[in-house]
Amino acid sequence: MFATMGALGLAPTAQAAPRETPFRALSASDFHLTGRAAAKVVIVGGGIAGLTAAYELGKAGYDCTVLEARDRTGGRNFTVRGGDTTTDLYGNKQTARFADGHYMNAGPARIPQWMVTLDYCRELGVPLEVFTNVNADAYLYNESAGMTAPQRYRTAKADVYGYVSELLAKAAHKGTLDQELTAEDQERLIDFLADWGELGDTLTYEGGERRGYTTVPAAAGTPGVPLGDVPTASAVFASGVGRYFSFEFGFDQAMLMFQPVGGMDRIPRALTRAVGAHRIRTGAAVTKITDTGDGVTVTYTRGGRTSVVRADYCVAALPPNILAKVPHNLGAGVQSALEAITPSSAAKIGLEYRSRWWELDHRIYGGITETDQDVTHIWHPSYGFHGERGVLIGYYNYGADADSYAKLSPKGREARAVAAGVKIYGAKYRTELASSFSHHWRQTPHLEAAWHSTPGGPDDPRYKPLNEPTGRVHFAGDWLSYTDAWQHGAFTSARKAVTALHTRVLAS
Repeated sequence: MFATMGALGLAPTAQAAPRETPFRALSASDFHLTGRAAAKVVIVGGGIAGLTAAYELGKAGYDCTVLEARDRTGGRNFTVRGGDTTTDLYGNKQTARFADGHYMNAGPARIPQWMVTLDYCRELGVPLEVFTNVNADAYLYNESAGMTAPQRYRTAKADVYGYVSELLAKAAHKGTLDQELTAEDQERLIDFLADWGELGDTLTYEGGERRGYTTVPAAAGTPGVPLGDVPTASAVFASGVGRYFSFEFGFDQAMLMFQPVGGMDRIPRALTRAVGAHRIRTGAAVTKITDTGDGVTVTYTRGGRTSVVRADYCVAALPPNILAKVPHNLGAGVQSALEAITPSSAAKIGLEYRSRWWELDHRIYGGITETDQDVTHIWHPSYGFHGERGVLIGYYNYGADADSYAKLSPKGREARAVAAGVKIYGAKYRTELASSFSHHWRQTPHLEAAWHSTPGGPDDPRYKPLNEPTGRVHFAGDWLSYTDAWQHGAFTSARKAVTALHTRVLAS
C-alpha cells in the first residue's frame, strides 16, 4: 500500500522524513501481543544513561538490576548540599556547610530547551525554572589585556558592535563593497548597521543608552546620566571582550535555558524512584564482565563481599575510562575502542556568602561573568533571588586550569579563587564569604572525568564494537553521542541501546 501511495505521490518524500528515527517507548504489550517474555538485564553504572536504560526497559517488564559503585545514583549529575561529604583521589575530604535550601550543581547545571532532557523532566514530574545563561549586567574582565576594572557585558557589546558597524557602514558608504553589493543592497546594509550599532547621522559610533548609565533614569528631574568615556575602537578591540559574544550563538548555549527547581539531581532522584530503589545496588563496584554466550555474568564487590549477577543481557553504562579497567572477555576491539576515548578535566567551586551582595551592590541577577583569569567562569545563582544567602560558582574551569586547582588543598583552592574574584567584585568577595566546597571530576573516584574526547566522533569505525552490541553486551553513555557532557547525550544513547536490545529480544 505504501509503495502504491508513493507511486501516486501521496506518501511522504525522503526530504520530509525525520532525520532521526523517533524513539518509541517500550510497553508490556510488546510481549503480550507476541507471546514472548521479557529478559533479565544487568546494567553496569547508575548514571543518567544507566538509569534511563533501566527506566525504559522497565516499561516493558524487563527484570533490571543496576550496579553503581558510588553511594548514590546520578553519575556526574551531582548536586552538593549541606552535609554532603566527598573524598577525592588526592585524599582531600570535604563536607559541605551550605545553609538549607542552597546548593551547587557540581556537574550539569543547565538544560537547553531543545534537549530531550526536558521531555524526561516533564514525564517524571521534575519542575523547572529558568537558568540565566547570558546576563547583560554580568561582567567581562580580561586582565591580560590590561583591563584594570571589569566591564558590563552590555557595555562591551555596545562598543564592539558599534565600532564594527561603523567600520562596515563607512566601507559600504564609500563604495568599497560595490563589487559585492548593489546600490540598493548597500543602502539596506547601512540602515541595518546604523540601527544595530547605534550609529549617529555621520555613521559614527559615539556610544548611547545601550552602554548603560552611571545614574539610571528615574522620576521627573532624573533623566539619567549615560555612561561616558567611550573608549576608542583600538582600545575596544585590544581588550578582547568581543570574543565572548559568540558564546550565546552556540546551539547548545542559546537562551532560554532551564534548571530543575531545587537542584539538577532532581532528575536522577526521579529516575531512581521510577526504576525502583530495590533494583539498584549502590556501593557495588564491578570487577568483571563475562559474556557466556547464552547470557552475561557481572562480578562486583560490595561491603567487602564479592557477588555475581547473572542475566540474559548487559548494558554497560560506565564511563569508558573506567570501563576500560574492568576485566572482560569482549575482545580487543572493545578494549581498544574504550582506550581511544580520553577523559577531560573540569572543576567547580561553590562559594557561599552571608549576603547576596552581587544583587545588592552590583544588581546582577543570574548569568555568568567571563574572565581570562584561571577561574574562567563565575556563575551567579539563578535561584533564591532576594534571599539572605547565596552560592556563587567561583570557578568553572577545565583542562590545565582545573588540574592545577585540583592539586591544591580545598582551602588553597578557595583562597586562589577568592583572590581572582576580588579583582572583579571588590572586598566583599572575601569578607562576606561563609563557606566553600570544591569538586574536581578527574579526581572523583569511579568517574575520573568530567566528559570525554572521542577522536573522529562517535561514528568513527573504531567505535563500532561500542555502537553495536558485542555478544550480549550493549553500551550506552553520553560519550557515545554528539552531545558529550550533556545529559541529552546520555538519554539518547540509552534510548538507542534500549531499542536495539528490545528489538533483539522480540526477534529471538
